[in-house]
Amino acid sequence: MLQHLADYLDASQALRQKISLALIYPILVTVVAVTIVAGLLIYVVPQVVQVFQQSRQTLPLLTRGLIGLSDFLRLTWPYIVLIMICIAAAARLALRRDSLRHRWHAFLLHMPWLGALIRGMNTSRFASTLAILVRGGVPLLGALISGARVMSNLEMRKAVEQAIGRVREGASLARALGETRVFPPLLMHLVASGEASGRLANMLDRAAQLENQALERRLAVFLTLLEPAMILVMGGIVLLIVLAILLQIIEINQLVR
Repeated sequence: MLQHLADYLDASQALRQKISLALIYPILVTVVAVTIVAGLLIYVVPQVVQVFQQSRQTLPLLTRGLIGLSDFLRLTWPYIVLIMICIAAAARLALRRDSLRHRWHAFLLHMPWLGALIRGMNTSRFASTLAILVRGGVPLLGALISGARVMSNLEMRKAVEQAIGRVREGASLARALGETRVFPPLLMHLVASGEASGRLANMLDRAAQLENQALERRLAVFLTLLEPAMILVMGGIVLLIVLAILLQIIEINQLVR
């Protein structure tokens, strides 16, 4: 049992590191990209467009839009930063309430990609913990209670607590978990197979391994697609800024000729 517990802790730590990398990387890239674009709009663009404004010519629509956005950010960026800080602080205080935190966790489960990631991570933790405890001779109800505690998502933890009530009433574990409609079908299939064959711990181990493999595939695909996507978005924004400036330069050159 101790060896299985050590293996589980190592695998869980490695998985958390991969997930943290997958989530931190896009956040850092987004922050850097937003900072660069904001710097261009607030400090660089005003210096360039001063020449255009002094010419008293009708500016292209894209150039006027760029100047308007630049002026808006230059005047309001301290307030925008303050509002974002206040929103973050208010959200943090609101999530201390259990009811709001439950709703937030339920919302996260239904989000594209992120919901599947959270569901898979919690399913893996639950199945691994349950497998270790069942193999060690812990009664199923006690193992379920401990398995619920290792889950970070409150909505899935609530589903396990509901399943505990159904198991206490005499329902099978596979049926009790299936009624919650929260866990992946693969887990119920393997749990049902394990209950039928008397190899529940082995099937739970298998479920945890499959969920870990699925999580690693999702992370690999995400990281593979993220970099070109961010380059395209950043390049598109910079291209619009350059075009807004070049259009007016081209018009000035035509007038000079």
